[in-house]
Amino acid sequence: MELQINWTEKSFSELNTLELYAILRLRTEVFVVEQNCVFQDMDNKDQHSRHLMGWIDHILVAYARILPAGISYTEPSIGRVVSDPHYRGKGAGKELMKEAINRTIELCGKHSIRIGAQLYLKKFYGSFGFIPEGEIYLEDGIEHIEMILSH
Repeated sequence: MELQINWTEKSFSELNTLELYAILRLRTEVFVVEQNCVFQDMDNKDQHSRHLMGWIDHILVAYARILPAGISYTEPSIGRVVSDPHYRGKGAGKELMKEAINRTIELCGKHSIRIGAQLYLKKFYGSFGFIPEGEIYLEDGIEHIEMILSH
């Protein structure tokens, strides 16, 4: 059964309080609680990002932020990629990445897209054409690697 995800994308100033709460709740649920990682999620990049939200009914099931070139990397980037644990294995993450790549191209043009991927997700991102670049590094105690999608 294919998920019927309703995608919306907004700037930070366009987010309403319910959307912002849902985003921060999902990011905290996965990145802080599930991954047992104490880190500063609010990093002052949200204000410069587009926020891609995937909803089923009134539940935020998938989220990513799209950052223009010059915020995290020289290239445009996709970050804070997260799906609700209850929707994993059902295609929410794959749909999110497809949508995020398409939206990044629409917003930023056909430029390379760089991500800082958690190392255990290297194969997942590789399935979308991202190629590892550089050395493995620790970020907040979790192994990461930069990956790039060239156009």
